[in-house]
Amino acid sequence: MKKKIVIVGGVGGGATVAAQIRRTDKEAEIHLFEKGGYVSFSNCGMPYYLGGVLESREDILYPAEEFEENFNLHVHTETEVTRVLREQKQITFQKQDSATQEETLSYDKLILSPGAYALCPQIDGMAKARTFTLHTIPDMDAIDQFIEKHQPATAAVIGAGFIGLEMVENLKARGLHCTLIDRGEQVAKLVDKDMADHVADHLTEKDVSLKLHDGLSSFSNEGKKLHLASGKTVDADMTILSVGVRPNTQLAVHSGLKIGNTGAIAVNQFMQTSDPDIYALGDVVETPDSITGVEQNVALAWPAHRQAFIIASHLTNKKIPYQGTMGTGILKVFDLTVGSTGHTSTTLKQEGYTFKEAILQASSNVGYYPGSDRLWIKILFEAETGLIYSGQVVGYAGADKRLAVLATAIKGKLTVYDLQELEIGYAPPFSNSKDPLNILGYKAASLIT
Repeated sequence: MKKKIVIVGGVGGGATVAAQIRRTDKEAEIHLFEKGGYVSFSNCGMPYYLGGVLESREDILYPAEEFEENFNLHVHTETEVTRVLREQKQITFQKQDSATQEETLSYDKLILSPGAYALCPQIDGMAKARTFTLHTIPDMDAIDQFIEKHQPATAAVIGAGFIGLEMVENLKARGLHCTLIDRGEQVAKLVDKDMADHVADHLTEKDVSLKLHDGLSSFSNEGKKLHLASGKTVDADMTILSVGVRPNTQLAVHSGLKIGNTGAIAVNQFMQTSDPDIYALGDVVETPDSITGVEQNVALAWPAHRQAFIIASHLTNKKIPYQGTMGTGILKVFDLTVGSTGHTSTTLKQEGYTFKEAILQASSNVGYYPGSDRLWIKILFEAETGLIYSGQVVGYAGADKRLAVLATAIKGKLTVYDLQELEIGYAPPFSNSKDPLNILGYKAASLIT
């Protein structure tokens, strides 16, 4: 008897799990409900469309009709799932543009992937017409249309995380002068401050005005003047709020599913919620940190894709456990690559870990070969055994390669001694005969007594 599977939410989690299920189960009846108008799109590509790197809006979209046909399933866009009736194993739903009553649909298995929503605090004097978040395609379209129509000269970006940093670069590409404002003492909190200082210097070189350790208190002048906590003011024709996201758990809460300590949905190693017939994945769930084991909510694409595979496998009785999230992240900031895997000093200290650190400034490849440029690499490791807890990179050519190696090393539970022995491919265009990671391994080992 074929299964009837209902998926709530598309994009990276829901659309991926739908495709994975169809590959493993050719007979299942699959219904995918998406509150918005787009079943699958690249969140990560939106800043680059706004910056003109991607010429076509269609480059980051997967049309619903094409998705439905390719995977032989039922796609319901602009349709909100309003309730889960667990005892009856039904959902209720309603088309957003419909005045009709709610409809119901039964399920054998239900998968929740409603994602997260961008925080948009209500600030005195804020003008919604010139203040934006960037989390959905309509958000992207609104920013693009505002720039095309009003030709703003200046922008303020609140929050120096992934989206904030990417938006500064891409707004600059559209000709806007940008001011980046953050309450913290550093940009790019995915790395430690000593690494983030290189990013701040690069932003200054690119004529970005930085206002750190300062926050937005209010607006005036129809939203064009920003008043900061320090008493300073910033003039901006438009403002991007990039102050974080929160898991969209409303449906789960109303359904009586267990919510974890992070505020996200609690799941087991097979991505089942407290109701074994309901799974959840992506930005809405909490999963154990792969190093500390502490539950965390991580809004990144890789975990969602892996979790989709875990669910699809479990539905065909293949019990492959999810082994935790390292939170490996990388981003481009103008000419720099910034990335981390594992923990920062701050998060390790919060969890009560003692550790040592080693940092190295090196060259991406042999100095006499054209294109050689700077790299900064940092690792945090257990003080006695040398077990690696964290890898952080900032630099130009080859930074992403070193991050990938460090992510693999942490996953494989390697030590700083193992870094010495890694046989990394060498030729003058790519590395030195002794790779910077080898050198960092020697340097770290020398700190262990």
